[in-house]
Amino acid sequence: MTKLYSGKDVDKKALKKARIAILGYGSQGRAHALNLKDSGHDVVVGVRKNGASWKKAKKDGLKVAEPVEAVKGASLVAMLVPDLAQADLYNQVEKALPKGASLLFAHGLNIHFKLIKPRKDLDVSLIAPKGPGDLVRRQYQQGRGVPSLIAVFQNPTGKAFDKALAYGHGIGGTRGGVLETTFAEETETDLFGEQAVLCGGTSDLILKGFETLVEASTAT
Repeated sequence: MTKLYSGKDVDKKALKKARIAILGYGSQGRAHALNLKDSGHDVVVGVRKNGASWKKAKKDGLKVAEPVEAVKGASLVAMLVPDLAQADLYNQVEKALPKGASLLFAHGLNIHFKLIKPRKDLDVSLIAPKGPGDLVRRQYQQGRGVPSLIAVFQNPTGKAFDKALAYGHGIGGTRGGVLETTFAEETETDLFGEQAVLCGGTSDLILKGFETLVEASTAT
């Protein structure tokens, strides 16, 4: 039976004194970085130097470095750039990733479809909040949290799950509940929801509703 994890299930030592590198400072990246910082974690944001995200992260009071420098010495690296940019970014930072570090994703696409083939010594895990970044941040600030999914793809250290759950706790996910899943399930259900339901089904429902109302108006 699938388990729902809360704060009481978190190993508080899993990420104690650990450096967390957040690669990307978009919707999820900003929310995760700020929530983790407010939870007392040592956070560094990895983005292109002097770009808009670099300036925004510095203005928000976060430590900033270029991606390769950001991952050096990090115990956990969260890959939060857009999906299409992740494989190229991983290739850039791979050699700088410390042995035994955790590589964490918020969506499983690049791992599930083998666009990224992570080093065998790296823990590979997933924490996927079921809401946009601004909601993740706002709920955290209000003392609540967005429910999240957790999964482990690779676990050479034996600590992948503990570190991922501690990360989920740091962004507020355990306040809403963290549900265990797999990379395959998260990826396929997320894509189905977006591509089939939101981008396909919803628009078709609106069209059919419009046609039904037009037909009803002409019939009367």
